[in-house]
Amino acid sequence: MSKRKKIVLALLAVLLLVLSLPELLHQNEGNSIAKGSVSNGTLENGWLLPWSGDNFRYFSPLSYFILDRGYAHQKVHQTVVDAYAACETSCPGTQFRIMESARCGGGRLWPHRTHQIGMSVDFMVPKIKNGQQYRWLDRLGVWHYLLSFDEKGRWSEKVTIDFETMGKHILALDDAARKNGLRIKKVILKINLKDDFYATKSGQQLRARGVYFAKSLPNLVDDLHDDHYHVDFKFAN
Repeated sequence: MSKRKKIVLALLAVLLLVLSLPELLHQNEGNSIAKGSVSNGTLENGWLLPWSGDNFRYFSPLSYFILDRGYAHQKVHQTVVDAYAACETSCPGTQFRIMESARCGGGRLWPHRTHQIGMSVDFMVPKIKNGQQYRWLDRLGVWHYLLSFDEKGRWSEKVTIDFETMGKHILALDDAARKNGLRIKKVILKINLKDDFYATKSGQQLRARGVYFAKSLPNLVDDLHDDHYHVDFKFAN
C-alpha cells in the first residue's frame, strides 16, 4: 500500500472516530421528555439503546455511530432491554436485531415519517431456513430495509419470516411496556403478511390481547414494512 493511501485511510479512521464520539461518550441518565407526536416532535435527553446484548444487537454501525439513530425515550429503552431479556427464555438461542429508533434530540429521521420523539422502534424480522434461524441477511446493515418478501413472507424458496418468533418478541415487548408504564400503541407490518402472522400461536395471543396492528397503509409505507416491524409506544396514563 502506498504512503498516500495509508495517510488517506488514517485520516478516514480519525474522521469516523470523531463522528462516533457522541455515541462512544454518551451516558444514559436522567429523564427523557417526548414532545409532540411521533410524526412531528422532539426528544429531550434521549437514551442510547445498547449496541448489543446477549441475544440482540443493533443492525448497523453506520446508523448507530455516524447517523445518530439509536436513541429512544428512557422508558422505551428499558422496555426494549427487558423484552430481550424475556426472550432469552421464550426464544432460547435466537439472535435479534434492533433497527432504527430516533436521534438523540428527536425530530425528522429521513426517510421515516415517524420516529421523532423516541417512542418508535423498528425491529428486523427474524428469519428461518430449514427450520433453523437464518442470519446471513441480518448482516446487510442499512441495506436490509431494501429487502423484499412476498405475500407469504418468503425471501427465497427456503428463507422465510419466522412469524412465531416475531410474535413472541412482540408479546415480550407488550409485557415489558406495561411494566415500564407504557403500552404498545400500534404495530406496523405489511398488510398481506398479517394472515400468516395471526395463524401462529403467538399471533393469536397478540390478537386476543388486543394489540393493535395497522389495518391499512399507503402503498409505499406498506411495501416498506415487510423486512421489519415498526412499533409505536405510548404512555399508559
